[in-house]
Amino acid sequence: MSPGARRRRPPLALALPALLAVAFLAVPLLGVLVDAPWGDLGARLTEPAVTEALRLSLLVSGWALLLSLLLGVPLAWLLARTDFPGRTLVRCLVILPMVLPPTVAGVALAQGFGRRGLLGEQLERFGWTLSFSTAGAVVAATFVAMPFLVISLEGALGGIEPHFEEAAATMGAGPLRTLWLVTLPMLRPALAAGAALCWARALGEFGATITFAGNLPGTTQTLPLKVYLLLQDDPAGATAVSLLLLVVAAGVLITLRGRWVGVLQPGR
Repeated sequence: MSPGARRRRPPLALALPALLAVAFLAVPLLGVLVDAPWGDLGARLTEPAVTEALRLSLLVSGWALLLSLLLGVPLAWLLARTDFPGRTLVRCLVILPMVLPPTVAGVALAQGFGRRGLLGEQLERFGWTLSFSTAGAVVAATFVAMPFLVISLEGALGGIEPHFEEAAATMGAGPLRTLWLVTLPMLRPALAAGAALCWARALGEFGATITFAGNLPGTTQTLPLKVYLLLQDDPAGATAVSLLLLVVAAGVLITLRGRWVGVLQPGR
């Protein structure tokens, strides 16, 4: 390795704050590992209430991922491949759920899709009641998780030369066929990374869910909401469930092997 290719040693003035930042991020996570009830961890995680919350979390996050794929992939394509009035506004709307306070997101969902919201009465005419229902938990999870998928795909599409799609179009392939046979195969790594982040975010959703859908056991009480409930009378149980969610989140990031940084960068 040539001297120019070697990494420079960081100056002490930067290394010390960086180490403090690492410690600041690591200490709370280490606290979960240290305080976890390892002796009866299996028993706590297999309690009926916890397994029910786990089942519901997998159901809600799975549906949220499916909805995000159905809605987010076309939206990412439009943002990356077309120029239309209000494009900047649409991109801001995509990013906004990522920066909104969770309770504000829940209030917004209630004002939009709740029984007294903008579309509440129309939805109830079709027999759809989202507030305090499993469907509402899915909507809340999708609202906060879909931006991760859209941003990752938009950034990836921005790095793909459009002449591949143009060549398919000249050979008679329609837009949907081109998307399915040409674009999506080239997007496979970004799609997998974005979907994994989207699913992990949906699995860990708390604030919007409890505000919009409530904390009803067997209906909307997912694992994060179960942690909140356990904190009141069983801190060790809350730590055990938190450890489970921590392992799942870390597993997703390790599986992505560093690609998650790139997928969070917006497209051109």
